Amino acid sequence: MINLPIAADDEKCLRVHEALDRLAEIDPRKAEVVKMRMFVGLEVQEIAAALDASEKTVQRDWTFAKAWLSRELQKIE
Repeated sequence: MINLPIAADDEKCLRVHEALDRLAEIDPRKAEVVKMRMFVGLEVQEIAAALDASEKTVQRDWTFAKAWLSRELQKIE
């Protein structure tokens, strides 16, 4: 097996992925909200419809998840 150096962006991506996995263990819906918002580009209304949740719930999940992920990623740095 060849060990290649991981680029800084790859390392950041890996840390985000790992943090999202931890969030999914705690609250799967919040992790789904993050994935739909950040990686798919859906708006709150679209996420609410997809998850059969209210827009307020999705907005609260998004707010919580952003803060949680920020804290998790700061711990690693």
